[in-house]
Amino acid sequence: MASLFEIKSLTHRYGSVLALDDLSLSVEPGAIGLVGQNGAGKSTLIKILLGLVRHTAGKARVFGADVVKNGVGLRGRIGYMPEREGVVPGLNGIEFVALAGELNGMPRKQALRQAHEILSQLGLEEARYRRLENYSAGMVQRIKLAATLVHDPDLLLLDEPTSGLDPDGRTAMLSLLKSLARRPGKSLVLSTHLLGDIERVCHHAIILEKGAVAASGTLDELLAGQPHAFLLRWKTGGAAADRDFLAALQREGAEATPGDELAQARAVVSEQWPTQRFFQLARECGVTLTGLEPEEMDLRTVYRRLVGMESAAPPVIGLANRDESGVVAS
Repeated sequence: MASLFEIKSLTHRYGSVLALDDLSLSVEPGAIGLVGQNGAGKSTLIKILLGLVRHTAGKARVFGADVVKNGVGLRGRIGYMPEREGVVPGLNGIEFVALAGELNGMPRKQALRQAHEILSQLGLEEARYRRLENYSAGMVQRIKLAATLVHDPDLLLLDEPTSGLDPDGRTAMLSLLKSLARRPGKSLVLSTHLLGDIERVCHHAIILEKGAVAASGTLDELLAGQPHAFLLRWKTGGAAADRDFLAALQREGAEATPGDELAQARAVVSEQWPTQRFFQLARECGVTLTGLEPEEMDLRTVYRRLVGMESAAPPVIGLANRDESGVVAS
């Protein structure tokens, strides 16, 4: 399968600030998540793929074409949804989406016809003649998505599409993106700091950290082969016995860190580690193990390990809870 985009030794600086650091990637078509904390280089990478920013060094190709030499032609095949508001005050919904179509080379009548169809699909049919400044936050995000889709692009580049949405609006947006990701022959790049959004929509994730690739692969690949982690609870035998138990785990090769409460710990062990060994060590140290739960593996855990945050405080980067409540990151 031909690559969606290929990047080799890509570097970009804003003055003295290094935004992308010798980044190399080759990604196949599909639904790709681009994740990282604010300042990791996500927006810069998207703008380079669009040909809006000329990179300092390296090569970037989309659909096999160089982004510098073929930027204008490539933009006709790409739909871009910016993070910032990006709407034109004074226009109504249908005018805004049709204008986006015309700017992408569509004849006016075709752009208007397609705008009506897209707004209907996105649940904005009744608001199509309402001025954009009277739209709610959720409606603004959907009208931006409509403008991104109007010319039927082969690739969608979406920069923080759930930004500013309440939990219900975020859930609705993710459902839309998930359906878009299933379209045959189309690809989607979802840039976000919310790891839960990636897990809901994408099959491949690129994790950026300080302008470099910390990891890239399918979600199955990223979640597989990770060290096994367990949450331990025990009936304390006293402070000395608790310390002895943690020390014994560490001598056996486990990465054991105390929990937030007494007589609790998190232990990361190899795949070959026999769980019965936890009970044996606890008994030898005079404590009684009362709880042994495998830690659920998710993208947040992988991220924290990859960027060295395993023993740090909870990260700025957010993972949506399983009840789909929102997470705000600074």
